[in-house]
Amino acid sequence: MTYTFKTKGTCSSHIELELEGNIVKEIKFIRGCNGNAQGIAKLAAGMTVEEIKEKLGGIRCDGKSTSCPDQLAKAVEMAYNERLGDAD
Repeated sequence: MTYTFKTKGTCSSHIELELEGNIVKEIKFIRGCNGNAQGIAKLAAGMTVEEIKEKLGGIRCDGKSTSCPDQLAKAVEMAYNERLGDAD
């Protein structure tokens, strides 16, 4: 299932991702630093929700309280929890 997450506090405006169980299959950042966003997306594809949260959650960018990797961690958690809610 595909999810769209509106980012806050980053150059990217949205993150689109696809989950299969707790595995993140595809990630696409909308706007932002294109090269960095593509790199993050390729590295994180195939990882579990837990791995992404552990490795990327809490990363800050340029004095901000968040970053694109941190927003990805929030996005996968939200998508996974939403998917679990749909299973009820």
